[in-house]
Amino acid sequence: MKPNTFSHTSVLLRESIEGLCIHPAGVYVDCTLGGGGHSQWICEALGENGILVGIDQDDFALDYAKKRLENYTCQRYFVKSNFASLAKVLESLHLFGIDGILYDLGVSSFQLDDDTRGFSYHHDGPLDMRMNQSADLTAETVVNDYPPGELKKILFLYGEEKFASQIVKSIVKAREVKRITSTLELSEIIKRAYPPRERNKEKHPSRKTFQAIRLEVNGELKILEDALSQGLDALKPGGRMCVITFHSLEDRVVKHFFKNRANPCTCPPDFPQCVCGKKPELKIISRKPIAPGQDEQEQNRRSRSAKLRIIEKLGTGS
Repeated sequence: MKPNTFSHTSVLLRESIEGLCIHPAGVYVDCTLGGGGHSQWICEALGENGILVGIDQDDFALDYAKKRLENYTCQRYFVKSNFASLAKVLESLHLFGIDGILYDLGVSSFQLDDDTRGFSYHHDGPLDMRMNQSADLTAETVVNDYPPGELKKILFLYGEEKFASQIVKSIVKAREVKRITSTLELSEIIKRAYPPRERNKEKHPSRKTFQAIRLEVNGELKILEDALSQGLDALKPGGRMCVITFHSLEDRVVKHFFKNRANPCTCPPDFPQCVCGKKPELKIISRKPIAPGQDEQEQNRRSRSAKLRIIEKLGTGS
């Protein structure tokens, strides 16, 4: 794919927009603007007094979304930032008491499809993987400069890669000869490190390692819980939060965050009543994560691992 082209299909679009329960004059934040697919539906539901805030750290995404949404009548703010800075973004816009917040986590389709961004193990490109191309840390640095022990830890924790030891040994051996600089070069090293019986299964051998390196480069899991906390603080009572995840690590963080904030009581189970004084901050709307329907999964393979969780903020007296 050429860097200036774009193809993107928003995942769980109808379900997430319905989950936000959009009010025409409300304030809504798309914390992961991407190509503006979810934001377009938010704008469709907003009137002239409604406000959309779109946050993304990718310049191309921001420019594309601005053009896509330019004809809507609601107020629109586009901010280059990371959702870890949500509170500062809203403060700078003097917006408080938000009606709805959406997080569509992971890498965007256009980033995956752009070979120059280095996210794909199917096509050759530089080992980059930065969502914010102004950031310093790249995948090339992680692969070539991280100590073997740290690299193994990342593959095991962020990729849940059971062959992490073998892969790291192969990477270290290869980088001693020459610096690893391309995606297909790394992918081939990973493939050779896999046991022969595992190489040709349905899922690509490089999938978990590339995921792990991407998460490290962009610090996605490190900032997620804090970002969710900022989002919950920003919501007004009755406000909704929708979170779409694409792998088990993300979903686990979101699930536990929501569960702990919905039931924060630390009293022993045998106590007749709560004495710790901790009150629920939210109620969980989707008791089980919402998955894409069969049609969506068939039309968009990247939606197959997606899960949507929805919560509603409670009032102080709840």
